[in-house]
Amino acid sequence: MTTTERLLACTEELWDAYLEHPFVRGIADGSLEEEKFRYYMVQDYVYLIDYAKVFALGVAKAGDVQTMRLFANYVHQILDGEMDIHKGYMKRLGIALQDAESAKTALDNRSYTAYMMRVAYDEGPAEIAAAILSCALSYEHIARRMLETHPGADQHPFYGEWVNGYANDDYHNANLELIDLTERLTAGCTEQQLRHLEEIFTVCSRYEMAFWDMAWEMRP
Repeated sequence: MTTTERLLACTEELWDAYLEHPFVRGIADGSLEEEKFRYYMVQDYVYLIDYAKVFALGVAKAGDVQTMRLFANYVHQILDGEMDIHKGYMKRLGIALQDAESAKTALDNRSYTAYMMRVAYDEGPAEIAAAILSCALSYEHIARRMLETHPGADQHPFYGEWVNGYANDDYHNANLELIDLTERLTAGCTEQQLRHLEEIFTVCSRYEMAFWDMAWEMRP
């Protein structure tokens, strides 16, 4: 079993629960209230700013140029790729970019990014990879399962762009590179180290669920 397979196995039930969350179901069937999605978009945009910083710390912690380059590429993909989905929606929703960047971070959001930043500052590249992997892979997992249960969800006039953004081949290929990086960084890890990576990955997966809860309830 690879490291990534091990991490996914220990959070399988939690990831299945994402698919039953009312916010996620609302995107899948197009019934989600626009007000809730608007709140989510702003909070997720704020989240991505700190998420990119975690990758940037991976650059600083990397032990070789190849790893530096991979972490740096992800900073670029977030700032000039994934954020484009948010910018497009914010334009449609009438949200000014400067307002999103200065928005107050919700408590659940702040707690999640603070945990990842602590891991990134205190630990090494392998632990950083485990911390960022949950968000990256779970969004693809959710979007692709949406298309299985709701064929044509990527064609919805409003939410289709979100579904396609995380179910398309470019996002999948970027995740494959992240998995390869994780496997390379964790090669030779002891059982104790792997259990620690499981803990990090599980905590971040729990924060992902809390993020969906936060968005559904529009918690401050």
